[in-house]
Amino acid sequence: MSSPNGPPDGGPSIHPPSSPVPSDPVGSSGSGTGGPGTGGFGTGGPEPASEPGSQDRAEQPPPPRAGDRAPVFTLTDQHGQSVSLTDFRGKQAVLLVFYPFAFSRVCGSELQAIHESVEDFQNERVQVLAASCDALYSLRAYADEAGFGFPLLADHWPHGGAARAYGVFDAERGCAVRGTFLIDHEGVVRWTVVNGLADARSLDDYRAALAAAGV
Repeated sequence: MSSPNGPPDGGPSIHPPSSPVPSDPVGSSGSGTGGPGTGGFGTGGPEPASEPGSQDRAEQPPPPRAGDRAPVFTLTDQHGQSVSLTDFRGKQAVLLVFYPFAFSRVCGSELQAIHESVEDFQNERVQVLAASCDALYSLRAYADEAGFGFPLLADHWPHGGAARAYGVFDAERGCAVRGTFLIDHEGVVRWTVVNGLADARSLDDYRAALAAAGV
């Protein structure tokens, strides 16, 4: 947990990915990086429309693809506990879900839908991690209000550090776009989808990716 005299809560430690490993057929079964999600949720809400790729990419790599090593991160959850991608190495796959803002309409619809069907996405083989650039205390209030059954990670300081490492940070608006990465228990990306701010992702795509990965 962060010290009161230390850096702002939710400060991550980010490590760039290592060299890619051979691609896996699972990657071809997903929507594909940059592909729009289909179905699942309404797309209204306060977030301004934005297409993936419209944000400033000058200070971040492109999103990792299926077969790439996932960038390692350490973030703080809504309870102030440190959560690292390496915590799951050799144990569980991770469904890493970046979303723009807590308490916003489309994000709330997406996260609530995952929560309501959490047994489809989180079990002994896979763990859901939802990350935004909100501060820890905002995420604590959000989780308490909504009752989400998975961690909310604060990618708040350095602001958007994990989102930048995954190529999904919108520098103009200071938030993540809607990027999801299925990372296996060896730390390899198996499936991705990256949508714009207003474009909700499909739970059916998540289910298909998890089934194809055998998790």
